[in-house]
Amino acid sequence: MNDDTDEANDTALTFAHIKPHAGTSQPTAQSTSAQTANAQLGLHYHHSERSRLCTEASAELFDENSPRIRRDIIRIIAQYLDSQGYTSSKVTLYDEANVKQQHENNYISDVVRLRAAIVDGEWTEVDRICSSTYLKDKKHILYNVYKQQYLELIEDHESQKAFATLNKHLKPLESQQSFQGEFRDLCYLLTTKSIQDAPAFRNWDGVSSSREKLAEYLQNILEFEIVGRESEHQHMMPNRLTALLRQAVAYQIESCQYHSDAIPLVPTILTDYAPVVVPNTEQHSFIGHLGNIKCTAYVGQCGRHVASGSSDNTIRVWDTETSECVATLRGHTARIWDICVDRTGSTLVSASGDGTVKIWDIRDLNKPQCTSTVMTENSGDVYSVSLNPLESHIIMAGYDRTIRLYDRVTGRIVQTFHGHELSVAHAVSNPLGNLIISGSKDQTVKFWDIMSGTCVKSLRSHLGEVTSVATSDSGMLLLSSSKDNSNRLWDLRSLKQLHRYKGHQNTSKNFIRSSFIGDSLVVGGSEDGIVYIWDRESTKIVQRLSGHQGIVYDAKWNPKRGILCSASDDWTLKTWWFDPNNSDMPGPHFSTQPGGLRLPYD
Repeated sequence: MNDDTDEANDTALTFAHIKPHAGTSQPTAQSTSAQTANAQLGLHYHHSERSRLCTEASAELFDENSPRIRRDIIRIIAQYLDSQGYTSSKVTLYDEANVKQQHENNYISDVVRLRAAIVDGEWTEVDRICSSTYLKDKKHILYNVYKQQYLELIEDHESQKAFATLNKHLKPLESQQSFQGEFRDLCYLLTTKSIQDAPAFRNWDGVSSSREKLAEYLQNILEFEIVGRESEHQHMMPNRLTALLRQAVAYQIESCQYHSDAIPLVPTILTDYAPVVVPNTEQHSFIGHLGNIKCTAYVGQCGRHVASGSSDNTIRVWDTETSECVATLRGHTARIWDICVDRTGSTLVSASGDGTVKIWDIRDLNKPQCTSTVMTENSGDVYSVSLNPLESHIIMAGYDRTIRLYDRVTGRIVQTFHGHELSVAHAVSNPLGNLIISGSKDQTVKFWDIMSGTCVKSLRSHLGEVTSVATSDSGMLLLSSSKDNSNRLWDLRSLKQLHRYKGHQNTSKNFIRSSFIGDSLVVGGSEDGIVYIWDRESTKIVQRLSGHQGIVYDAKWNPKRGILCSASDDWTLKTWWFDPNNSDMPGPHFSTQPGGLRLPYD
């Protein structure tokens, strides 16, 4: 470990004698206005039981690859294009769809002819159709066709032709046999007097009947394809796309943890609905680590579980509803500086003071496993780890001033980025995935081209070490934290500073990080043990959440659950929520506006 930034005199030991306890935030002039705002919005918290009543939007609801569903989607899009006056685009869409439709019609026609040829025993025609047509499960169909031919030759005592068919056609397709041992019985038929002598074919009832059964099998394929064409003649309601989108938004609102008395106006459908909520109360305290907690990350987007990395060298996974620890990941030999989890919640990546990055399979929380360890020679502590937008690469950075890009598929470091003069505290990808953004002890924020590995821009406005960087969901904004007691907001297009957020403490040897809460708020930790929430546009503090008894290093928001999670030097993890029963304090009224929360004295 490196004692220039790893808190050599670990302040966690100072709080070893303090017993962690659950608390609530202390009201301030700003926090009471935030609480009143939540009340004015008429927000009510839905407990988890209500959310479980909503049917999960899963792939089991319909088959997106079904021909009928595909045609339905095309018709719905075409209807919308027509209603908006995009007639040329509608015609182009139908032209492209009709080309695919023609291919499907030809396919169905071939299946019909194939069925007729089998019933009539026209095996030459069967071979021609099969060789010239793309058939789904083609090998399996050919195996059954050749098996029928073979059995008929055995029935007619054409042993030589049967032997040729077995070797030339059936043997290469042996893997397609209907059950284990079928091909063996087919071979046995060459030595028997009757087909019924073979155990697998005791129920053989003649050529005509077996041909009909094979034709019926292919008829099932035909009916599966024709089913998709029924929707072409089905009536479609007007404005179908808009109606479906409204139903989707209504589902999102209903399944949200917070429900408004008034029907909310959703500004965008590019992301799931999440109301602007300012947490005002501690919900749970997660106790179990034996050292300070440096970082936290939600396990998947749903927020049912949250993970934490600690100076006790472990990562713990917690149930956000019960605050119970459901898994402990052991393997690192030094403190955990950073963690990240993929969107599905199946893979966790950890960065440690032991100089390694570990990749964990956490699909089964009863048996989490370390699947890979990334070693870097003489790198020292790894302070930061994150995933690129496609989650195909891991971005890691740390004490050796170097940023590395690790390919999860090949298991190799495919790019390195050199240029920082001191340790790199944090590195993330921009939403497009073409740049890496890093913050360093050298007081700079740098932008790196991911292909060439070169630095394309540096920001030098901070007066202290940069401890974190984060991008907004829109990809238009960058948030940086520094040991100059400020968090700064940047326009990623012009790279101009937009705002500076102050009031918290960030000057000592700590990695204190900040992040976004939706589009309207900024949240960050502080050395005074308080979680600070700022209005993004006005830069005013709208909430101070008190409850931790030590430095707050990290705070992350989960829009699905409507909860904020904070990691602290007091060995605890805490979640915060909006409690309607704690929102009746007096304070100035404000309402939500696009781009931020507006107070009357702005």
